[in-house]
Amino acid sequence: MATGVRVLFNDFRVPLRSWLTVNSAWGQVTGRARYSQYPPAYIKPVYLPAKLEELERSGDAKQLEYTPVRAAYNTHTSSVFHDPLVRKFTNHIMKTGNKCLARELVEKAFQEVKRVQLQKRNTAETEEEKEAIVCDPLKIFKQAVENGRPVLQLVPIKRGGVKYQVPVPITDHRSYFISMRWLKEAGREKERTIHFPEKLARELLAAARNEGRVVKKKQDLHRQCEANRAYAHYRWS
Repeated sequence: MATGVRVLFNDFRVPLRSWLTVNSAWGQVTGRARYSQYPPAYIKPVYLPAKLEELERSGDAKQLEYTPVRAAYNTHTSSVFHDPLVRKFTNHIMKTGNKCLARELVEKAFQEVKRVQLQKRNTAETEEEKEAIVCDPLKIFKQAVENGRPVLQLVPIKRGGVKYQVPVPITDHRSYFISMRWLKEAGREKERTIHFPEKLARELLAAARNEGRVVKKKQDLHRQCEANRAYAHYRWS
């Protein structure tokens, strides 16, 4: 393939690097999107069961029946056990591309959460106390992430040669990222006798109760933003 390209460009007497530069500049001038594998007519795959049911109810599935679809990633699945938030958290836990180990650690943490909640439920005396205890680790994980999401963050802005820590709102995507990062860091701040899944399970349970290190970090950040509210006008200046 390289030989064929070399012969082709030798015939036209145009260097390969110059041709790529001109081609890229021409795409920027014309405003055309440069695609590598799929034309613009190809739509992204819909693989979540909830979205598929929504398409069936709205009737859009009939319109998209003959529309070309891009190939799904190997992480896309329609399994009932798949959750996008858990997948993102697994990617945060992962180190050096070892996703199997990261998935195993998250599953062990969920098993520990389930074991603790079942033990607490079995020792409860009344039926009302048993019903109030949530044993689903997925619900506890989502509640922990929601309780750890900050609303504001401090951004350094330079005015008159001085840097001020200005409180600004956080987007939803950024708030989820910060909450999951705090959970990961709290799980890794462990004693030598406690393994990561056990520590992570404790932090998830504490954050679900609106307690623990993650919630404290969020409250400290909000307190700092409240203290620096006098600099909030620097956002627009």
